Amino acid sequence: MSAKSKRGRPVLHAATVLALLAGSAYLTVELRKDEQAKAPTVQAITDIPALTSGNGSTAGEQTWERLKNPERSVLRSGDGDILATFTDDARTATLTGPSRTFDEPTSTKTRVVTENWVRLMPEAWKKGAEKEKWFKDWFKEFYGSEEDDLFAFAFQYVEGAPVKKDDEGVPYAGDANFGPVNPEGSEGNDYRLEQSDFYDYLGIPYTFRDGTTKQPQSARYRAIDCSGFIRTVFGYRGRYPLMVSDVPGDGLPRTANGMARADVGVDIIKLSGPEPRYERPKSISVLQPGDLVFFKLDGRTKNRLDHVGMYMGNDTDGHQIFVSSREEVNGPTIGDKGGTSRLDGNGYYAATLRSAKRL
Repeated sequence: MSAKSKRGRPVLHAATVLALLAGSAYLTVELRKDEQAKAPTVQAITDIPALTSGNGSTAGEQTWERLKNPERSVLRSGDGDILATFTDDARTATLTGPSRTFDEPTSTKTRVVTENWVRLMPEAWKKGAEKEKWFKDWFKEFYGSEEDDLFAFAFQYVEGAPVKKDDEGVPYAGDANFGPVNPEGSEGNDYRLEQSDFYDYLGIPYTFRDGTTKQPQSARYRAIDCSGFIRTVFGYRGRYPLMVSDVPGDGLPRTANGMARADVGVDIIKLSGPEPRYERPKSISVLQPGDLVFFKLDGRTKNRLDHVGMYMGNDTDGHQIFVSSREEVNGPTIGDKGGTSRLDGNGYYAATLRSAKRL
């Protein structure tokens, strides 16, 4: 080998090293860009009045944070605590407020102690909505408010709940039944009839947006089945639009199956697995207080989901609890009769959970 060739090697090695370093630097920059794109975006909040903590002092600079799965905006205090959560394409908002206790001593020892206040916004959330007037007005009115929310509405129908009447003397709340006794049923087997809706409970005719008027059945007075209970809480009380049936539209359908499959809100946990039984979700960590949870209880209903409730969060023992109107208890409950109202573990309802939706 010539001396000239030997002298050329160091030059070649240096060029190779420089090229590799340049390539590495480029890849590092691109990887950082990719990671930054995936990371939550945080911005200082300047266009909503400063919130206050429990002792009346300001909570410091609040920030908005964008999160994924599902796409949502989270408002945090200066200390990093979550103050409110708003999910894209959903009207349900979860706000942090004074602690409350929900219990049902006649049916269960379960107690839900929560700082979550679940409310319906006048419009569905979208990225950047914190800058819009409708949201600023709504947030100013309801953040920190102790006006009844969806949780309060729900517990105004459990066993022993006192009767509440409107200005015209119509009882709009109070202990509700599930439905009238089924003459062809038996204890533990279709003992009570389904299909009692909110207007049956109220005992008054109701005209829907499409002009259809439904007449209450006297035998169903003060009764609401599982989907009727949800329509009472979210629709009649919360003012979420209601459909007269399961026909597709921009409102909440009549049945649990219709609600689960409706093109409203956001499917937080989607149906998966083969029909007709589908599969139990592998994880339910995405659930947020106020979400609708759907179950497949009865094999006779083929591929239809046949029960719906509202998720409330953890009880004092750490279990994930939901409230629903059930035949066994004869009305709305977080109780144990007919199956503990838990979504964790391997109990009756936990094992039959199939999907969830955020309205």
